Amino acid sequence: MPEVAHSAHDMISGMTPTLKPGVFVFITTTDPAMFEVLSSSAISSFKEEEGMSLLVPIEVAEKSNFEIDHPMRCITLNVYSSLEGVGLTAAVSTALEKADIPCNMIAAFHHDHVFVPSDMGQKAMEVLAALQSAGG
Repeated sequence: MPEVAHSAHDMISGMTPTLKPGVFVFITTTDPAMFEVLSSSAISSFKEEEGMSLLVPIEVAEKSNFEIDHPMRCITLNVYSSLEGVGLTAAVSTALEKADIPCNMIAAFHHDHVFVPSDMGQKAMEVLAALQSAGG
């Protein structure tokens, strides 16, 4: 495994954002059978009191007749950030907020992923590249 970044400076200066192909949507279901069908296509899921939230490709949601309210693009931060690291999420969300770009962050084991409205993906990439260049 590559070296893990722990400090905010190291995480931000090494984040190397990448805009992933595809468009994704957040959906929710309380139907166990629907969850079973969709879970293999989901790139993320989380159990909430109200039901299972899934993040799926937009085509999967459309095919399953879910409402498409907020199509999102995924930006992966390609730094191996420590699960105990402090500052990356705050720096990213603050930079995007200043550019008036909403975001949803998902932290996974290896990387953090930023979901932004699909029509703001390129602008978000510019903001994050500037943040990385500035080193936080």
